[in-house]
Amino acid sequence: MSPKRKKPEPYKGFEQGPIRPPSEAYSLLIRVTRNCPWNRCTFCPVYKRSKFSLRPVEHVKQDIDTVHKYVEILRQLADEFGRMDRAELSKVMEHTDPGESPAFHAALQWLGGGLKSVFIQDANSLIIKPSDMVEIMTHLKQRFPWVERITSYARSHTVARIKDEDLKAIREAGLNRIHIGLESGSDKVLKLIKKGVTKETHIKAGQKVKKAGMELSEYVMPGLGGKQLSKEHALETADALNQINADFIRLRTLAIPRRAAMYEDYQAGRFEKCTDLMTAKEILLFLENLNGITSMIKSDHILNLFQDVEGKLPDDKADMINIVKTFLNMDPERQRVYQIGRRIGVFSGIRDMEDPARLRRAEKTCDELQITEENVDAVTDELMNRFV
Repeated sequence: MSPKRKKPEPYKGFEQGPIRPPSEAYSLLIRVTRNCPWNRCTFCPVYKRSKFSLRPVEHVKQDIDTVHKYVEILRQLADEFGRMDRAELSKVMEHTDPGESPAFHAALQWLGGGLKSVFIQDANSLIIKPSDMVEIMTHLKQRFPWVERITSYARSHTVARIKDEDLKAIREAGLNRIHIGLESGSDKVLKLIKKGVTKETHIKAGQKVKKAGMELSEYVMPGLGGKQLSKEHALETADALNQINADFIRLRTLAIPRRAAMYEDYQAGRFEKCTDLMTAKEILLFLENLNGITSMIKSDHILNLFQDVEGKLPDDKADMINIVKTFLNMDPERQRVYQIGRRIGVFSGIRDMEDPARLRRAEKTCDELQITEENVDAVTDELMNRFV
């Protein structure tokens, strides 16, 4: 008796996943896979109760076609400055098929963002067959030939196993930037957080992406090694990145939300989280040991203590180091004012403390919360977790 053939998955309409990088805020989100195939990283609260699956290529192409339909409709409504008559827009919305409403809103948002970039979701899109990715990229470029950038998340473990010629074919089809969560270059830290990859594989994957001609964003998580592994985390991560020379190094300071597996160890005292002061020292050590590369450092996330630690290596290295040293050289009370001001969104960087109005607001908040040396780290932790 022959085995039963699995019924093909029915198309249920346009889909979008839960997250994308901050740098992709104006991108069209196209979902190729659902959730994360690894899904074991202890610091990550996303996808934990969700099953991983691949979306059929034809469904992805249908998503693209539906968005294309509404982009064309909306472009016809817009004037030369991109403005649309509200009455005309409302009329289109009224006649939109309810099942296509998410695609309509995705098209509208993308039009407002300039129609320049596309982000392929979810957590590790390159796990699909290279030929399938090429087919999707080809269709995407046929529908939207003007798109300048197509990007995706990927795991180093996955990229390292893709043949060079396949990665190059994907690049030639249109995928021109990869975001990889390096997190750390320390094997001890990577094992601690159950990343499922080694420093060696991180380096191999990063170099393969560059060799294929794609832009590469590597994400680093200050504080991930905790107090015990802070120094090793900084030094080994810098060493790995010195061997990769990514286009972008993006900082994402560790926060430990209750939904993350790490939270239990944190509460039990098995993981000792770095204070802001310790994390600042770690970032300083990390920056000091980035050598021989031309990466752009980006601090484009609300969790980071220093949003102004940004610049091109090696030219801006001294300026970035000076920002961290300025914080470390402050008296403790002024450090606390900056910490709280940053976490409530009053300050983006150190220089914002020169604004009297912002400084007064931060100082007032410190008074209201009765911030002291003993409670400042607990309060900042709580404030940070609002953004995770």
